[in-house]
Order: sequence, then C-alpha cells, then structure tokens
Amino acid sequence: MSLSAVTAEPARSDTPRSDTPRSDTLRSVTSALDVLDCFSRDAELGVSDIARRLGIAKSTAHRLLTTLCSRGLTEKNPQTGQYRLGLHLFELGQLAQQRLRLREVALPLLEELRQVTGHTVHLGVLDGADVVYAERLETAECRRIMATVPRRFPSHCTSSGKVIAAFNPALLEARLELGFPPKTVGTIRSAQAYQAAVRQTAKAGVGITHGEAVSGLSSVAAPIRDLGGRAYAAVSIVAPTTRMLAEVDRTARLVSTVGRRISSRLAMAS
Repeated sequence: MSLSAVTAEPARSDTPRSDTPRSDTLRSVTSALDVLDCFSRDAELGVSDIARRLGIAKSTAHRLLTTLCSRGLTEKNPQTGQYRLGLHLFELGQLAQQRLRLREVALPLLEELRQVTGHTVHLGVLDGADVVYAERLETAECRRIMATVPRRFPSHCTSSGKVIAAFNPALLEARLELGFPPKTVGTIRSAQAYQAAVRQTAKAGVGITHGEAVSGLSSVAAPIRDLGGRAYAAVSIVAPTTRMLAEVDRTARLVSTVGRRISSRLAMAS
C-alpha cells in the first residue's frame, strides 16, 4: 500500500460522538432540570417565559413541560394557562426529607432493640410497591444468612410491607396492581390472600411473616407513621423461625413500642 493511500484514509477516533442517542438523552434530562430550576424564582411561568430564559425554541419548551406534567413534576394552572411545580415533586422532596431524618432518629432505638432482643433489626421504607431496607443491624445468628438477602423486596412477602399497607392504602393498591411474585413456597400469591393478611395485620397492629421472603426466617414489624397516621416506614425484627415462634408476643410488644417512639420523635422534630 502506498503512502498516499494510507494518508487518504479518514482518521479514526475512539472518542464517542456527541450526537449519540445517549448524549441526546442526557441533554434532554439536563434541559428538563433547567426547566424546573426556572421555578425557583417564580411560582408560575408560561411556555414563552421558559423558552426565553433557557434560550430554546417554544416548541422545545412546550415538549419539555408536557413531559414533566406527565410525571407530575409540573402542572398547568387551568385558570391562568401557565405552568407551576407539581405535587409529585413536593412528594419526592418530602420523602427525601423524611428518609434522611428517619434514619437519624431511628438508629439509636434500632440499636437498643437489637441489644434487647439479640435479633437482627431492619428499618424498612416504602418505595412504590416495594420495601427497601434502609438500615440493617445484624446479629451473629443471622449474619451468614443475611449476607445473601437483598435490601429490596416486594411488599407482600415482608412483615414491614404488610404493616405499611395496613396503614397506607396507596401501598395496598400498588401491590394489588402489580401482583404477587413468589419468593418462597410460603409467599402470598393471590389478591384474596393478600387482602386478608393486610386486614389481619391492621387488626393486630403488627405485621408477621414466617418464611415468606426467605425460607427459615420469620419477622415481626410495626409501622412508623406520619402526623396523619399514615405509615411510610416500619421497624422489624428478624430471626430464625424456630426461635421467633416462641417469642412472637414479646417481639410484637417490643417492636410496637419502638415504632411508636420513632413516630413520636419524628413528629416532635417536624
């Protein structure tokens, strides 16, 4: 091959092109965040206001606002025809604030509960139709088992999920809509069984599972509620089923006391 043929070949670069679909997606996300930032100074803005401030076409501003409205992050005021921040954004902010404060307030009480019971303690928070364990204080008896236990579970198979659903209809409806994926042979698998379990949980004031999320493990959970009485988190005790069966009543009393104390402290701090 001649030198001229080599030099005539277009140069190649390993640097990704800026107009890839991923780059377009990132630009769209950034633009949407820029739209939300516009409302930091004004309660309501029109499409033209957004377009002018961001230096974008009105059609682009309208498309961004429409997308944000579809997710509840902005909404259109029917009286003025202008846009404002949506309630879902407020809900997300409240959740972030609650969860940060929740862990700070709960941690000393969770540690005390672990020491008194000698069992693993969880702090579970609601996330859609699932429960995510934001904190897990382990004990030696469960450490090996817990090493493989995930932090997220469908709410129907956990004591925390049952007790949150018992005092939060939104979770009940979300789980009914998404169904009941099995985790063990003991997992609830039907809407009828799930609704019956939630009713029983509401009556007892605590959620109880025996081998429904992880075979061989049982748990008892109590709700953490806001000022309106709605549950959005739970504290639970986890132990081998053989031990828990002999301690259910005492465990229920202890976890209920801690759930009430956490709720009370959060109410005082709000």
